[in-house]
Amino acid sequence: MLFFNISAFYFFYFAAVGIYVIFLPKVLNDLGYNAFDIGTALAIAPLMKFLMPFLFLKHINLSQSMFKKALFITVLAVALFYITIEHFYLFMLNNAILAACLSLILPYLEVTTVIILGKDRYGKARLFGSIGFMIIALVLAKFLTTPFVALHYYLAIVVLTVLFALLLLKNDLEEKINQISDETFSFFKYLAFWISIFFMQVSFGGFYNFFTIYEIEHGLSLETISYLWAFGVICEILMLYFQAPILKNNLLTIIKFCIGVTAFRWLLLYLYPNSIEIVFFTQAIHAFSFALFHSAVVIYLYSLYDNKKLAQQFLFGVGYGFGAFIGALFAGAVYGKYLFLFSFIFAFFSFVAICFVKKERI
Repeated sequence: MLFFNISAFYFFYFAAVGIYVIFLPKVLNDLGYNAFDIGTALAIAPLMKFLMPFLFLKHINLSQSMFKKALFITVLAVALFYITIEHFYLFMLNNAILAACLSLILPYLEVTTVIILGKDRYGKARLFGSIGFMIIALVLAKFLTTPFVALHYYLAIVVLTVLFALLLLKNDLEEKINQISDETFSFFKYLAFWISIFFMQVSFGGFYNFFTIYEIEHGLSLETISYLWAFGVICEILMLYFQAPILKNNLLTIIKFCIGVTAFRWLLLYLYPNSIEIVFFTQAIHAFSFALFHSAVVIYLYSLYDNKKLAQQFLFGVGYGFGAFIGALFAGAVYGKYLFLFSFIFAFFSFVAICFVKKERI
């Protein structure tokens, strides 16, 4: 039952992420937002992911009580979208509150998942998040007739996410988590690691924000590109399911390999953007660029730091927050022929930085 509840949480959490990432920009566009307004409104989310961990560094503890508050405020914030979404500044504030809450929920549950399932079964639960993301992308695309349809789906799925998160709290894991998370957190002690995480996510800026447009301009059809996205998710799911034996090896070596192969992926997209075979191959690499990399980093941090919840918060803040934010801005500024050459350079910086992390830690 525990495995089911964890898997269901990941399924609905990332289905909600799918609505936010894939469909919310279109909703805002349909409501009259221009491109600059959309970018500004949505940029607040990664910024909040980056800022929130610093509040918890000394002043606040991510306790079970704080986690419950974040869950309930998340539902309230999503419900308030109905009222605020047509008013730019109110929506900005609303979105900032939502992002702050979400920046607490996933790190807390990631630690819980590793404690309950261990690294052998972590990936098999996490893969349901990828399934949820893919399903919502396929389903909502057929029913998004008006902007508020997306909000209906978003609210319903967020409620289900919160429900399964609350069910996991019944296992009374707070004492076990706190027993291993009371030590002082040192961000700068492993600065090279965090620099690597940052540049790795910066390198994804071109892919997540411009891959579809980039490939259309190089002659691929939108239908083919949709297959490419789906193929990447399928490879990701397969890796999450079968990765347990790989994760028994040195985690730092795995992370280095994933970063190196990601740099190669971006270089191929720069050199052969109109080769359907090579582009499909680069999508297959997503199994390493995201799935194996993410799992290895989550478990590596679990072993590296005593304050495990804060470590996960910084992972999402430094990487998927600030790194994603800078990556998106830079990709928009340099978009063109050399987009993925810059992605390659950033991934290479990430690889160089991770080489300065001492291997003997794990």
